[in-house]
Amino acid sequence: MAKTKELSKDTRNKIVDLHQVGKTESAIGKQLGLKKSTVGAIIRKWKTYKTTDNLPRSGAPRKISPRGVKMITRTVSKNPRTTRGDLVNDLQRAGTKVTKPTISNTLRRQGLKSCSARRVPLLKPVHVQARLKFAREHLDDPDEDWENVIWSDETKIELFGKNSTRRVWRTKNAELHPKNTIPTVKHGGGNIMLWGCFSAKGPGRLIRVKERMNGAMYCEILSENLLPSARALKMKRGWVFQHDNDPKHTARATKQWLRKKHFKVLEWPSQSPDLNPIENLWRKLKVRVAQRQPQNITALEEICMEEWAKIP
Repeated sequence: MAKTKELSKDTRNKIVDLHQVGKTESAIGKQLGLKKSTVGAIIRKWKTYKTTDNLPRSGAPRKISPRGVKMITRTVSKNPRTTRGDLVNDLQRAGTKVTKPTISNTLRRQGLKSCSARRVPLLKPVHVQARLKFAREHLDDPDEDWENVIWSDETKIELFGKNSTRRVWRTKNAELHPKNTIPTVKHGGGNIMLWGCFSAKGPGRLIRVKERMNGAMYCEILSENLLPSARALKMKRGWVFQHDNDPKHTARATKQWLRKKHFKVLEWPSQSPDLNPIENLWRKLKVRVAQRQPQNITALEEICMEEWAKIP
């Protein structure tokens, strides 16, 4: 049976007004082009509830009992990587047959939604303490200080393929809870390796690293690209350079070169790439490059340079 269109509030009120001036249901129906039964239902509703507004509707009963809701909520709270299929099976063993969308809707009403697990560095207690120390030391730094930092890093960009994701059930703002993340560790390899830098004023230089990088090569990269980037970005006197604690960054030759050039270097906690805002820039670059679908290494490098130059 086709669903009838609901009468507007104005039409329902007009039916009541005509009824109050003495018109019959048949006459009202003819005047407004409505069935007599429809007019009668509106009038009865008005007599019973003294309103023509829509009343709360009960709807279909919930498929999952309050006890079942508590059970699946408790399950995903203990193990956010539980799949909808696992929960369907759990409820079926308890005597309740439901579908996966029902599981999603039920958990959403509990403030939980399925999200991709964030990838974060694998942290040991010493790393946690170092990161906390860094945060406390810089908690009250003014914006002007951060605007005078040149951030740098290397990144790998793949020609094909996507990194795998895992979904977890979590509440809002809980994306970085350890249960909701996927620990990662550094590893080499990849189709092309890039070094780049940027500041609050915009991107600096981006270059491809074609050979295995060591301390000497890193110093050469900085010599040819860091100062030109600082000049192009019109950094203020006393600007600060940031890089992480990669072995080639902390090599004796690198430290000597930085001291010789009188560069100020931001002390950086280990295993903290997520604290470096350049990671957001790498993400933007990789998304743009993937959208253009390069088919070979040469095209990949060219597209990386083109998309980097477009970043304002």
